[in-house]
Amino acid sequence: MSILAKSPAVDWNRWPYRMGCPVWTCKEWGNIVYPIGTSQSQSLHWYSQMFGTVEGSSTFYAMPSVETFEKWASESVDSFQFSFKFPQRITHEAELVDCDDATREFLQRLKILHGVGRLGITFVQLGPRFSARSRNALATFLKRLPQECSWAVEVRHSDWFDEGPNEKWLDKLLVDLNIDRVLFDSRPLFSLPPSDPIEIESQKRKPKSPFRTTVTGKHPFVRVVGRNKPLEVTSYWQEWSKQIATWILKGLQPWIFTHAPDDAMAPELARWMHRLIGEEVVKLDPLMAWPELPTLANKGLLRPRQMPLF
Repeated sequence: MSILAKSPAVDWNRWPYRMGCPVWTCKEWGNIVYPIGTSQSQSLHWYSQMFGTVEGSSTFYAMPSVETFEKWASESVDSFQFSFKFPQRITHEAELVDCDDATREFLQRLKILHGVGRLGITFVQLGPRFSARSRNALATFLKRLPQECSWAVEVRHSDWFDEGPNEKWLDKLLVDLNIDRVLFDSRPLFSLPPSDPIEIESQKRKPKSPFRTTVTGKHPFVRVVGRNKPLEVTSYWQEWSKQIATWILKGLQPWIFTHAPDDAMAPELARWMHRLIGEEVVKLDPLMAWPELPTLANKGLLRPRQMPLF
């Protein structure tokens, strides 16, 4: 019997929220998310037992094949759900106009995951040029999306943060369509000067979108960018944990994605966030136990864990 067949699985559908990282494969995650020496073909299986979702950016840059989507579905545990981005050729190049063929192709791919219960919230990340002048294009595009799936929208142009007519129009549109607004928070990243080359690059690339906690659907969708030294952003994680706990107690199901300039730190930030949420919501189930790997341990392939398990 293979190690994959022996490994336990968790029912993420029982959880009052979903937490994930921006990727499911990172070479520094050996013995953190999966055993050291795990092949890339098995990393998704292990990741999907440690986290309930993942932010899939691969679809933003290119359109994966049907076979790739089928492979992802088969490699992940039953209750795991992917949260993919719309391709950039739809959102950034076409800006939601005259892109029916590309959109239809992407939706057909998503149906593969939806059919087996692996499709989570797919989000439309709009570029910094997409202003309120394109509101008709946005409304038309969103109204045509299949209602049986879950969607979210991330805006970056300043028009959508005017606390006036443009932002109110956007929020009402999303409320009417039961679509979540992506809450992107880069405050932790920019709270201090960069401490290493990776943070320097991250501060160059990440936007400084105004902070919001606006809820327009049933799944508050949070993307928060921390730092490579988690203790530098303690206050922000505490702030978010209180907000997330409030949503949970109201019957909402938040989706949280913890980013770090260095992906190696994303799992630690996620587990830390979970611990803080648990302190706010006493009945929250503890994060699942680390997968038991007695076969690997006996062979000396596992080194002692360096990260505390909250």
